[in-house]
Amino acid sequence: MKNRLRALRIERRWSQAVLAHAAGVSQQTIQSVETGKFNPSLPLAFTFARILQMRIEDIFDPDEDSRMRKRPILMREGLQMRHP
Repeated sequence: MKNRLRALRIERRWSQAVLAHAAGVSQQTIQSVETGKFNPSLPLAFTFARILQMRIEDIFDPDEDSRMRKRPILMREGLQMRHP
């Protein structure tokens, strides 16, 4: 999953330690999320959104590859994808 956590943190001139403290996680967790090595749980994603005063969708976005991998499965099962 792609995310903008690092860019948003840097825009605010926060260190990883500051964001980690605010979110109640380790600095290593922040680093892992920023580098894409770890996808946060939904509660943690909501925590980041609250701290950054943004919507989750504005911070985290599934990458194009994962969307394309899911599509054939939906089509095989006869499900249709609806786009708004």
